[in-house]
Amino acid sequence: MISPTLPAELKAALDGKLQGFSRTDAAQRSQKISTAYRAGGTSGTIKSEADALAYALARMPATYAAVAASLNALTEMAPDLAPETLLDVGAGPGTASWAAAEAFPSLQDFTLLDANATLSRLALELAHDSTRLADCRYLPGDAGTNLAEASQADLVVASYVVGELSEGDQRKLAETMWAKARHALVVIEPGTPAGYARILALRQQLIALGAYVAAPCPHEKPCPLVAPDWCHFSQRLPRSQAHRQIKGADVPFEDERFIYIALTRTAPATRAARVLAPPDVGKAEITAKLCTEGGLAITKVSRRDKAAYANARRWRWGDAVIAES
Repeated sequence: MISPTLPAELKAALDGKLQGFSRTDAAQRSQKISTAYRAGGTSGTIKSEADALAYALARMPATYAAVAASLNALTEMAPDLAPETLLDVGAGPGTASWAAAEAFPSLQDFTLLDANATLSRLALELAHDSTRLADCRYLPGDAGTNLAEASQADLVVASYVVGELSEGDQRKLAETMWAKARHALVVIEPGTPAGYARILALRQQLIALGAYVAAPCPHEKPCPLVAPDWCHFSQRLPRSQAHRQIKGADVPFEDERFIYIALTRTAPATRAARVLAPPDVGKAEITAKLCTEGGLAITKVSRRDKAAYANARRWRWGDAVIAES
């Protein structure tokens, strides 16, 4: 399991870029970019070096935390997975590549793809002195047109990019990414009902093409949740002083809501139920909402069963729960 906090090398690289950079200016640029995104915009709003750095300082910590949590879930269910090559689709400043490097010591070759040249330059600058990412390659052009020309990779990751495309382009991208994934594909989206709907559509499409779900689902059956409920998870991460200033926040932490799907070419050796919400810990029992192989289950663990109760007390939202034999 890797930490949700940025690696030391990435923190140092960002701190170096921050020298002489107005945090007030960064906060204003970050707010403008965020407003454009919420209005349905894309990374095309990031046009200058200052824009790219403001975006990275504001969003890299939370995006990294979500990708790290998603990759942790994959490695937990596929412990033998040891990819050597990575394709980072819609890489932006390279956040997912940094997380993958931490999650998989086996990775040796990193290929990043994004249409935004400004973010591409920043990604290469941040990786320049990295022991793992210094030799990464950045392919120019958008995922829709350039991904087809990229080589296959053991692991393909796409974080917070599917939502920038039209529904038709989303389907094309999903099919192409799966074709490029030699062993596994991980897609992360915002933990909103819309993000969940995109992941659900991609899940259904790729299962039909032979994909297995490693996480978060314990099966390839239709999702058992019924609207207005939706599947999503939350990762807490600490905020640095600079991060708080740029975000205009007072609290020293942030909770990133996200949804993900980890798909593999081979079926997982084990299946695990997934905790879909924070468990309710009462004096007499613990009540947890689980997605199981058999569907949605509200599980109650009595305090009288001391061992089971102690185990259930450790359950956290998003955890995999493997039944004891």
